[in-house]
Amino acid sequence: MDPASSEPPVNPSESRSFQRWLHKAAQVSGMGLTADERERDRVEAQHRRCEQWKTELLNYTFIGPSVVFMLKHLKLSGCLVPSSNIVCAPCDLTRSGGFHPAGAIILCQGHFGDKKHMEDTLTHELVHMYDHCKFNVDWKNLRHHACSEIRANSLSGDCRYMRELGRGFVSFSKQHQACVRRRAILSVRANPMCPDEAAAERAVNEVWGSCFSDTRPFDEIY
Repeated sequence: MDPASSEPPVNPSESRSFQRWLHKAAQVSGMGLTADERERDRVEAQHRRCEQWKTELLNYTFIGPSVVFMLKHLKLSGCLVPSSNIVCAPCDLTRSGGFHPAGAIILCQGHFGDKKHMEDTLTHELVHMYDHCKFNVDWKNLRHHACSEIRANSLSGDCRYMRELGRGFVSFSKQHQACVRRRAILSVRANPMCPDEAAAERAVNEVWGSCFSDTRPFDEIY
């Protein structure tokens, strides 16, 4: 009698490899997971994708040319931006990213349909960082804030025609300027120091000419 044949068969449900396979299958299908487990797996997948795209955009010119360009000019201005200062995290539904004057950028990990969207968002926040580094922006000053928002929206790609079309805004005359103005006003309105929309619009109008024409560090609108 073969000694091996006398050993009790392994119960698949007790096998670690089987359990790993089962969990992976559950992740793919969503079956067998609780609502909390599905949400946790969704958030973890978004975070992994965000980190992967971030690494590619920060390091490869052919993938994220505007990001690499901005990082270069931040360095030339004396402001190094380590990758650890750019954080992928869950956010509310009203934003894709954010800049903190302490030198940190947040990328809203669940809000990017593609890598190009993330590149535009990261470039937008890096323009804010560049302004803060080079021009010592006072973010409580609505005119300062408005100027940086005009530049960030204009130079980042946030106001590309197809991006605006996806938002439901269509214009065949001065579409770029209309988008930049609208989005700058929305951002300034969210400043805690802004009392109302009229004040936000006034701040944007007062600095529009000089700030829209200021494309530094780009030679022209990207």
